[in-house]
Amino acid sequence: MAYAPHETVADAIKRAGLPESHDIHWSDARKAEVVKAVRNKLISFDEARWRYLLSRNEFESWERQVDRKIATGRRELERT
Repeated sequence: MAYAPHETVADAIKRAGLPESHDIHWSDARKAEVVKAVRNKLISFDEARWRYLLSRNEFESWERQVDRKIATGRRELERT
């Protein structure tokens, strides 16, 4: 994980500004924050799944959504 040995997962989540629990509205920005945190190894997929009550399929759909937005943003930058 990308957090210090003395730091708890909860502390790392707070430091990263991630939602504290599953009881939230999942905006595109919040989904992207969780995907980024898992990809950057701030938290593991299992930690994210437990904390936010996600299935593997749901998380993978979030990843695809994030990847599409990144690709769209790159194409728009290339046009300018």
